[in-house]
Order: sequence, then structure tokens, then C-alpha cells
Amino acid sequence: MALKFKNLDEIYLKPDVRFHSTLVSKFINCIMQRGKKTVAEGIFYDAMDIIAKKIPETPPLEIFETALNNVKPLIEVRSRRVGGATYQVPVEVGKKRQQSLGIRWILEATRAKKGRPMSARLADELADAFKKQGAAMTVRENIHKMAEANKAFAHFAW
Repeated sequence: MALKFKNLDEIYLKPDVRFHSTLVSKFINCIMQRGKKTVAEGIFYDAMDIIAKKIPETPPLEIFETALNNVKPLIEVRSRRVGGATYQVPVEVGKKRQQSLGIRWILEATRAKKGRPMSARLADELADAFKKQGAAMTVRENIHKMAEANKAFAHFAW
């Protein structure tokens, strides 16, 4: 009997304790700094509790997944050097890179805000991303605008 996995993360990454999701486990690992996983778990689960109180009509895991899907970029620009000139060439983004960029942008936006606990900042950023607002969504929109502006150079994407 062969085991079937959706992706490689399910092989190497254990699901988290509360939501039984490998995506949540990956997000917690990205929050983690200096190997302090229990602190990162506490931050994430506190943020989920805050979101559950803030938006009671939808489950917090669904809000988290929707927020991450809203932030994921579909297209980005890559520098390509052709004949002495450097062009910003729009390129489609792969699934794993979409996920990692989305996680990175949410955490960067969360860490940029100061003056409040990390769990409250994370809850706010996830709620904003769920509503298609916030700093992480702004980064995504800027990337998409740049790709749209440079689509004349798409023929350099070989």
C-alpha cells in the first residue's frame, strides 16, 4: 500500500497540534526566531484566538488560509540581461514560491508594526489580508503593477 501525499511538505513537516495543518506548521516555523518554537506557537495561536473574537462568523483557520491565498502573487518580475541592457521581465510564480512569498510578506508587514504584542499585530495583518487590505496586500499589488508595466518585455522570458 503506497502512501499518497499532496506535496513534499506533508512528508517532511509534521502538522501542528491544534489545527492539524502542515501550512500552519510551516507558518509557525517562519515566525520562529532563534529556535524558540513554543514562543512562535504561542504567538500564532494567540493571534488565532484574537481573530476568532474579531471575526466570529468564520473559523480562524479559514481566515488564515484565505488571507494567505489573497497575498500570494501570481506574477513577479525577474531581471534579465540582454545585450548590455537589463530588463525587468514578468514571470509566473510557482506554487511553492507563491506560498513562501505570501508568508514572508505577511511576517515582514507584521514585524514592521511596533508598539503592540506580536500576536495582536499578526492578527491585525491576517484580518487585513483576509479583507484584501494591509501592508502585505500592498506589496502584492505593487509587484503586480510592476509586472503589468513591464509586460512589453515578456518575450525575453525564455
